[in-house]
Parts: sequence; C-alpha cells; structure tokens
Amino acid sequence: MSQYGGSLVDSEGTRVDDEHELLDNFHTLGENENGVIKPPHFSPADDEKREPVSSTGSSEEEYDDLSGDVATLRRRRVKTSADDLRRELPTLTTITQIKKGRGFVVATADDPAIQEAVRHGLLRIPDPKGGKRRGERARFADLVFTRKFSAFDRQNHDAANSPFHGFFTLFWMAVFFFVVKIGADNWKAYGSPLGTNEIMKTMFRRDVLVLLVADGVMCAMTGVSWLLQRAVRAGYVDWDRTGWVIQNIWQTIFIGAVIGLTLVRNWPWSHTVFFVMHGVVMLMKQHSYAFYNGYLSSAYKKRAHLLFRLKELEHVSPVQSPSHTEPPVSAISNSHLGQAPSAHEYRERRRSMHYEQVPDIDKMAAAIGSGNPLDEEQVRVFERILKWEVDALTDELRGKATTSDRAYPNNLTFLNHYEFIVLPTLVYELEYPRSESMNLYYAAEKIAACFGVIFVMIMISQAFIYPVVMQTVRMKEEGLPLASRFEHFPWMLLDLIFPFIMEYLLAWYLIWETILNFVAEITYFADRSFYDAWWNSVSWDQFARDWNRPVHNFLLRHVYHSSISAMKVDKHTATLITFFLSACVHELVMWCIFKKLRGYLLVLQMCQLPLVKLSRTKWLRHQSTLGNMMFWLGIFTGPSILCSLYLIL
Repeated sequence: MSQYGGSLVDSEGTRVDDEHELLDNFHTLGENENGVIKPPHFSPADDEKREPVSSTGSSEEEYDDLSGDVATLRRRRVKTSADDLRRELPTLTTITQIKKGRGFVVATADDPAIQEAVRHGLLRIPDPKGGKRRGERARFADLVFTRKFSAFDRQNHDAANSPFHGFFTLFWMAVFFFVVKIGADNWKAYGSPLGTNEIMKTMFRRDVLVLLVADGVMCAMTGVSWLLQRAVRAGYVDWDRTGWVIQNIWQTIFIGAVIGLTLVRNWPWSHTVFFVMHGVVMLMKQHSYAFYNGYLSSAYKKRAHLLFRLKELEHVSPVQSPSHTEPPVSAISNSHLGQAPSAHEYRERRRSMHYEQVPDIDKMAAAIGSGNPLDEEQVRVFERILKWEVDALTDELRGKATTSDRAYPNNLTFLNHYEFIVLPTLVYELEYPRSESMNLYYAAEKIAACFGVIFVMIMISQAFIYPVVMQTVRMKEEGLPLASRFEHFPWMLLDLIFPFIMEYLLAWYLIWETILNFVAEITYFADRSFYDAWWNSVSWDQFARDWNRPVHNFLLRHVYHSSISAMKVDKHTATLITFFLSACVHELVMWCIFKKLRGYLLVLQMCQLPLVKLSRTKWLRHQSTLGNMMFWLGIFTGPSILCSLYLIL
C-alpha cells in the first residue's frame, strides 16, 4: 500500500479521507448561529451589516519597483490581518481557542494536545452554507510542522512515562539474549560467533568505496533541479509551458542512471537496495523542490503582472458616465474583501472560481490593459480587488518563512537547496521548525543503535533466512520441477515467518527511529514525527498513513492532491493512482533483491484497496480488535509469502 504519512492537510483543511479539517485561524472569540467562527472584532450584530474591509491606502508609496524581492514589494496589511489582531488583543498570542463540538477548548499555544490537534486535523470548521463545497482542490497542501519527538525516542515524555515502557525494555533484552544464543550456536558449529558469515562478506567484498562515491555524486546531481529553477526565475524558462516538462525528463534520466549503474557494476543486492532506494529518495526531493518552486514562480509572475496593472490603473482617468467596459462592477464577486488577504483565502477564492471560464481578476486586468474607458466605481473596485490579490499572493510567496530572505524567490540559493537535500523530509517548504542546539551524545547514541540493529539483522538473516534461500537455489540447480518445489512451500513459509517479522520490525526501527533521528539531530530538524502508532492500525489505509510519515507527506501533496488538481480526477481515482505508484516503487525494491520482476508485491498491495473498503463496512467498522488482528495477520504472513514466491518461481 502507499506509504503516505505525516501531519498534512490541504489548503481547504481536509485530509486525504476528507474526514477532518484544520482550523486555519486559531485566534477566534466566538461563532454565529450557524457555527461559523467569527473574527474577534466583529460582534454578532455586525455579521449582517458590516461593510467589506478592503485594501486601502496610497498606491504609489506602498509599491516599489517590480524587480524587488518579496519583502520590498510587500504592501502594508489591512486592519484585519493577524498581526493587527495580535497588537489589538495581546492575550490572544498565547491563547488558542478551538471549536470542538458546540463549545470551546482553551489551551496554551504550546500545549502538546493542541499541537497534536493541528497535526492530525481533528477539528472541523463547517461550511456556512452547509454541505461540501465543490471546486478545485489545491495542488500543494499545507504541511503542518511542529516540534515533536518520535514515539520510541527517550526524549519523548509520553514514551518515557508510558505504562508499556517495560515491554520496550523487555523486547531489547530478548533481542540481546537471542543474538547471544545465535552467536553461541555459531561458535559451537563453526568456531566463530558470526558463523559462515556469507552475508557480511557479500556486503563488503567489493565496490564499497565505489558505492559511497557514486552516492555522493548522485546527491550532488540533484543540483540540476536547482539550476532549472534559477533559469525559471531569470525568465529563460517558463515553468507552466516547458519547465515542468524539462524537470520530468531530467527525473527520468536521473532514476534511469541510478538503476543502470547497479546493472553495469553488477552490484550485490545490498549495494543495489541501498543505492536505488536512496536514488528514489533524491528523486522525490527533487520533484518536491522543483514543483513547489515552479508553482511559486507562477504566483510570482502573476503578482508582478497585477502590480503592473495597478500602476496602469493609477493613470486611468475615470469617466463620469457609466462605462460599458467589461466586467461591470455588478458582475464582480467582492465578498472575499471581508477577509484579510492571505494564502489560504487566495486558494479558497481560486477554488470557488474553478468552474468559471475566466476569473474576475483576469477580466479586470484585461480591462485595464485594453485602454477602454472605466467609470469611477470600476476604478475603485478594481483597485481594491487587485490590491487584495497582490497581498494574498505576497502571503503565498512567503509560505511558512519567518524572514524575507527565505521567501520566494530569495530561497533559490545553492545553500537552501542542499540544506533541503540533507533534511529528513521529502516535502519542500520555505522554512521548517529547527532545534536550538545539537546533542552530540544523543547523535552518538543513535548512530550506535543504527550499527547495532544492522548487526542483529545480519545475525538473524545468516542463521535463519540464508539457509532457506540456499535450499531453493540448490533445488533449481538440481532441475527440480516447479510442482516439486511447491511441495516445499508450506515448510519454507513456516521457516521464514518468524525471522521475517523480526527483520521487518528491525528494518523499520533502523530507518525511522535511528537513522532519521540521527539525521534530524545533526541538521537541527525539530519535527521528529517520522511515524505514528501504526502497530495499532485497524485498517490498511491507517497503516499506510502512519508507518512512514515522510513518504505519506510526499504522496499526499505531490501525487494525490496533484492528481486531483492537474488531472481533474476524483478522489477515488487519485487514491488508486497513489496506491499504484507506491506499489510500483515497492516492486522495484523486490527487483533490487531478487533481480526478478514478477509483480507479486504489486498485486498484493493493490489488493489492500478492497480490504480498506471492507474495513469500512458496518460489520468491521467498529471492530477495532478484529481489525488490528487482520492487520497483524497480513504483516506476519506477507513478507514470508512474498519471499517464498520469489524464491520458488
């Protein structure tokens, strides 16, 4: 199944299953009779009679030259901006009010429960008109990063004080004594605690240095995506026309070269798995970096175009009689002027206009550029709406950046690109929460745990998996027919089921707990929520969301939402596309190990879709224990069944 994970909600505040929404503005004091949150400076009586707040002020003094950066081009915010609200109501900077049911929960902004609510989008703002709103789903979702430790990290307060902490200790003690027992048996049989040690010899026999150099070159080559974005910014390439095509061609060449090198060098499975999987990670990082910055480049161009039209509008002399130039004021929607201009409101406006042939803003820009006469009301309304759009686009270009040097296009630096390449995330953002210091002892602890887990995995594989593999190889070399080999299938399955579940758990812990936490520590990356409690999953879609949050973030933003936005498909088709792409990547892993393309893993992963539907039926929807048992049955049997199929066939 596709592993899309993370604390991700889209621009409308919806998760992938459309069941939860994020509160976009927590600084609220009340709600109207329809349950709609209202800004604190509006009384209930103001709800019907208030005039829309517009972007007002001098147009000449508030705009600089179009070649300036986002900071210099930025116009002063309107009175209802979040900054003004904080100045007017300083107590709101530390108080967060969340609509939950029909009441409010009041908590401090750094409350862990509030961070969790933000992360999972557990709260909903209802549509004031009722029902679901239709329109264009945002291609780039809003990813919520918070300061958080992973579930098994000793710095996690909840994990350290968990009533199940003793079982965690017991597990690692059992692993230690299990490895001691394997080593003792090896010493008795072979005179060495490592036994015959074929796996380690295969891993380090040749090309280790070549592998490391090739991996460094591969990471360096991601700079091609940065160079393309520099060309887009300079105007040499138009992202919406040819830029995205060039990027996709480069990505195809990149992953093809990665796979091709493993074939040319004839690397063993260990080298191939590491290099190809790291190549896929670099591919996803490049895609996220390029397509998000490409989207921002389009917003930047549009903002510059609107600023140019505003400059032209300043020199327009309005006519006294009503103008017949399209569009008339009566046909223009200006309800959004009642909201503070922001990236969220801008996306909401785009979404609401999805089914219109030509958006109002484009009609107004065309009317200004045509030179046709405009009356006073048109000039006034055009100016207010264009200024609102410019402010909203400015907010979009700033993203989550707290300083202007990280806002687009100032973020397109060599350092910013390669900083993202080493961060433990696959989704590009202009800025992430960072830690204030690095704990060298903690980093050493994680890297020691990493090598320790690898050693345990090698010992288990050598003792319990390698002999089974060699047995199937001998059967094929002896020319045993397929029917005869299949007679050994049940016994092979039983021999592999426990070693494989152990390897599965250790491989997951190795990557998502030790390696990613080590990288996060040395890069000062504060959001360590690389996974959630996937072991409590009651359905396969829950497992897909929780066991690998970084990949979940990527697939949700760049595959699921982009499929809906760019390909105009419904959410069910987008889910199918996402699952299929993920299954193809996992089948690639099987090829790396067995050098066979059989499609067994792809088929089994796609079979999880009907299982998800089954888990939502009335018979299983509330059977959490049964759902968790079915999930663990799949985890227990799946890896051993797959390995047996690839070995026998």
